[in-house]
Amino acid sequence: METTTVKFYSLNYNDVKTYWAALLFIVGNILFPQLFHLMPQGGIIWLPIYFFTLIGAYKYGWKVGLLTAILSPIINSLFFGMPAPAVLPAILLKSILLAIRRKMQKNWMPWAAQGFGRISIPVLIGVVLIYQAVGTLGEWIYNGNFYSAIQDFRIGIPGMCLQVLGGYTFIKYLIRK
Repeated sequence: METTTVKFYSLNYNDVKTYWAALLFIVGNILFPQLFHLMPQGGIIWLPIYFFTLIGAYKYGWKVGLLTAILSPIINSLFFGMPAPAVLPAILLKSILLAIRRKMQKNWMPWAAQGFGRISIPVLIGVVLIYQAVGTLGEWIYNGNFYSAIQDFRIGIPGMCLQVLGGYTFIKYLIRK
């Protein structure tokens, strides 16, 4: 499996670059879901709200990821009604888990820490599966409905693949510097 070295950043909240990067990824997380919501059940199949959160957190650090993870779903819900307010807590949970995974990976995912400074498909698969699994457990605890909680694993596999393959391609080829 190919691994590519890329430059990663850990931007801080006192750095204006953090807010510019987060703004770009938030805009991406607003526009990208609109595209997928043009097709029936596009949002729940393709999980587009997580795409730029993954890229922002992976490339620019958990602080950019956290801003993107919190603001994207809330703005989308307020302006477009998607995600619906009833599912917003579950989406926020998964988005936040995805955003802070780089901060957690040294303790939770030592195999991913070995790839720190590198991007590879196996690492991205691990990241996506872990945030989805933990998020699904949290969603199940929150809403008490297992069938509803595993929706991303029942319907959203194409979206998880998009996050892994699209995220890899985006980070590797489009934002190398």
